[in-house]
Amino acid sequence: MLELNFSPFPELRTERLLLRKLVKADGPQMLFLRSDDKVMQYIDREKTKTLEEAELFIERLNAAVDANESIMWAITMANDPATLIGTICYWRMQLQHYRAEVGYVLHPGYWNRGIMHEALMAVSRYGFEGIKLHSIEAHINPENVASGKVLEKAGFIREAYFKENYFFRDRFLDTAIYSLLKR
Repeated sequence: MLELNFSPFPELRTERLLLRKLVKADGPQMLFLRSDDKVMQYIDREKTKTLEEAELFIERLNAAVDANESIMWAITMANDPATLIGTICYWRMQLQHYRAEVGYVLHPGYWNRGIMHEALMAVSRYGFEGIKLHSIEAHINPENVASGKVLEKAGFIREAYFKENYFFRDRFLDTAIYSLLKR
């Protein structure tokens, strides 16, 4: 079974990006990401309403990192590491199966630039080499065609389609599940 250790926090760097630990100063950008209609269109969760909620969310995420339960990175441009433009995480860790779920969001001003692909590739590498995962899964709203394309470009394969398996705002929604195996 896997044993997680996110101390010290594993910062990841790519050609353009720095993936770092979230900090309280990220609160305003987190509030935007968790409340913007475009960002949240296919994230079937309630929107964040206040800066205090966003800051508490960051605290909870960092507590989970400190407890080695899950990990979320702030996506920033390497030349502007103080500005949060998105997040990417591993959660729903299945340690006995060497599997975790990846999730991500990105500020609309950075869409269609290959940024999420770059972040996903870095996080996948870390998942396989650093955490020693065997497989990574992603659950998306099937209407989110752009996210499906990002996953497929990164080598993920759609493995499942669940009809009406998720209940949100008084209706049942479908889920597409993608997976990437260690190469």
